Amino acid sequence: MNTADLMLKRNLLTAEQVREAMALVEKEACRLDQALLQLGYLSERQWLEVMGECLHIPLANLADAVMDAETRQALPTKFVFRKRVIPISRDNGTLSVATSDPFDLSVFDDIRLLTGLQVKPFLARREDIEKLIKVHYGVGGDTIDEMVGTGEPGKARSGAEHGEDLLEMAQEASVIKLVNEIIVEAIHERASDIHIEPYEHELSIRYRIDGVLQQASVPPQIHQFQAAIISRIKILASMNIAERRVPQDGRINFQVGGRQVDVRVSVIPMLFGEGIVMRILDKANVLFTLTELGMDDLTFKSFKGLIDRPHGIILVTGPTGSGKTTTLYAALNAIVGPELKVLTVEDPVEYHLRGVNQIPVEQKVGMTFERGLRAILRHDPDVVMIGEIRDLETAHAAIQAALTGHLVFSTLHTNDACSAPMRLIDMGVEPYLVSSTVIGVMAQRLVRMICPQCKRPCAVQAAACPPDLALEPGQALYAGGGCEACRNIGYRGRSGLYELMAMNEDIAQAVMRRASTPEVVRIARSGGLRLLREDGWCKVRAGITTVEEVLKCTAV
Repeated sequence: MNTADLMLKRNLLTAEQVREAMALVEKEACRLDQALLQLGYLSERQWLEVMGECLHIPLANLADAVMDAETRQALPTKFVFRKRVIPISRDNGTLSVATSDPFDLSVFDDIRLLTGLQVKPFLARREDIEKLIKVHYGVGGDTIDEMVGTGEPGKARSGAEHGEDLLEMAQEASVIKLVNEIIVEAIHERASDIHIEPYEHELSIRYRIDGVLQQASVPPQIHQFQAAIISRIKILASMNIAERRVPQDGRINFQVGGRQVDVRVSVIPMLFGEGIVMRILDKANVLFTLTELGMDDLTFKSFKGLIDRPHGIILVTGPTGSGKTTTLYAALNAIVGPELKVLTVEDPVEYHLRGVNQIPVEQKVGMTFERGLRAILRHDPDVVMIGEIRDLETAHAAIQAALTGHLVFSTLHTNDACSAPMRLIDMGVEPYLVSSTVIGVMAQRLVRMICPQCKRPCAVQAAACPPDLALEPGQALYAGGGCEACRNIGYRGRSGLYELMAMNEDIAQAVMRRASTPEVVRIARSGGLRLLREDGWCKVRAGITTVEEVLKCTAV
């Protein structure tokens, strides 16, 4: 019985689907499994189960695979990466090996000849094999293994002393491939930043995923190629590779998977070499609509009402990395249209917005926030976005824009929404100007969301819960158990916590008399303000995040 007949017998496919797949096989000269996967009629696991039954080869559960050093060293790194196979275990002269390609079983004969061991074959999904290879052999493991084998480490060490050698090294095909693999892996893992940190006997590479730094799986020998890696990144970012005494900044543009990715690069000299941080600006993963940000219905309705106003200042506040720019971009996307002229002044422009005129700040040539604002007001805008209000000059320019009938968006560094008016007054803005122009302030934080793949209810001890977390009797909370999808952390993705203070008559009067922030909070609370922490508890009760995440980013 062939595989198609077996799939029909097991009701995995219909006769019509088999005919369509066979037609695609003839048309594109591809294999049956590729046709079925392309048409979406079968998952890879279902296909492997059928092939395993035909070939009498079991499926391996790689999630439970524990590979010791002896097993890992049984196969050369280059062979593992080239053939996309993974050794699972080694026992009494038998090596268990998994492959995702049941059409290339000759690879097991190659392993038998290469190692002199008996081989026990298994089948596994290609994605699972790839993940295990990255964990045990490291990102770019085959490239580094090849570089070590050709004696390039000595060259890398000597290159640190001569700019011309660094240039030659950084343009080696192996170095180019290694740097590309590091960046592509970061994008694949949804990282926002790549940290490359040199130490005396180690080169540390970490990815910031969902706001938390995580060690990248790279071979320890990568330290030997530190100079070449750093030089390659500096060349990509159009920096001076011979200058290693002062900080440098640059930018790289990548095309990854058919989409444009920008990388902002910062290089700083450190004790054991140059440290690099690369900020990944992936438009596909950052440009959300307002409904995707995680606001509840009431907050969304109030915020939407503010951004639909014809004039005034709307501020988004929070610490660095709290998603302020993402919220502003989502707000602009919600209102941009052919009937509105929208201009922004940003330092730097992080993402390109269709239908929005974006102006980068260039301090070196005197193009400041204030100067940019004064200039764009002569371009007849309806909506203006200022990347950040940093000083009195920028604040005055924003207020002048609001007073002359423009809607102004900007960010401010304060801990909560009610502190924003006082922060502007502390900068030197007159209270009557603040109360008459600021129409709303949104404070926000980002919390990690529980991974949907491994989400499970967890026992709740009432005594262990924070006193302000109100739970219904018998209400369950949730946590992530850890799985492959979330790198065994239990969290995947982030959601916002929001605190929206819409300016009303009572708050405006309090600002006019320079009331303290606690008094503004009390007045705003009487008008329905919900604090960041309270929004966090709502998301905990809804099973979106955990108590620990809310406690970590909010104050009582």
